[in-house]
Amino acid sequence: MRPRRTLHPLAGALSAISDELTPQTLLADVQRAWSEVVGAAIADEAEPVSERSGVVTVACGSAVWAQELDLMGPEIVERLNLALPQGRVERLRCVAFAPRQTRD
Repeated sequence: MRPRRTLHPLAGALSAISDELTPQTLLADVQRAWSEVVGAAIADEAEPVSERSGVVTVACGSAVWAQELDLMGPEIVERLNLALPQGRVERLRCVAFAPRQTRD
């Protein structure tokens, strides 16, 4: 009789695969850290959608959210740069577009 193999948590395997498949770009780093850095309330209303030369464009659910995040921009940039492996975000550009909707 063969000895039973030990089961390993699926989360570890998925995390390793995810790290391999995720692009190594500033935008990808920002998107991974976004929810933790800004919190659930902001993450529900805004998401980073593009990056160019350190300027991260954030799509916001309304003009009010875009303006609020614009005012909070320097603080968010500071917190993002602390959370990123190599903090390189120069500033946020907040625009009023509805974030992508997830399907349930």
